[in-house]
Amino acid sequence: MSIQAQILNLLQALQKQMGLTYLFISHDLSVVEHISNRVAVMYVGKLVENAPTHEIFSHPRHPYTQVLIAAVPKPNPAEPPGAVDLEGEVADPANPPSGCAFHPRCPLAVQRCSQEEPLLREISPDHFVACHLAQ
Repeated sequence: MSIQAQILNLLQALQKQMGLTYLFISHDLSVVEHISNRVAVMYVGKLVENAPTHEIFSHPRHPYTQVLIAAVPKPNPAEPPGAVDLEGEVADPANPPSGCAFHPRCPLAVQRCSQEEPLLREISPDHFVACHLAQ
């Protein structure tokens, strides 16, 4: 962990000194939260949510983003884990289901989700979500 922290700190220092922009791809959301200014969440190759980092982590709007953030380990061991068990398997990117690719696993899915692919839309300033049920 200390080597990881050193590398992340080095990346941030170089970014600041040289005015760099990074495309940082990771499954480790605690690292993503630490290093990113903006987060784009993908499911089976499709963008499902895109917003500034603080907005994604404080107000996740897509059900998949909500599940991912709930699964991030808490630094306080006394805090109960927030992981949510999802039913079913991850969709096959080569043969995704009709409609929203996440609908077979989504706890909020309605019939429309299986029939119509949701478009990425702005639901609040600079916060984009591809979900029929995002308000």
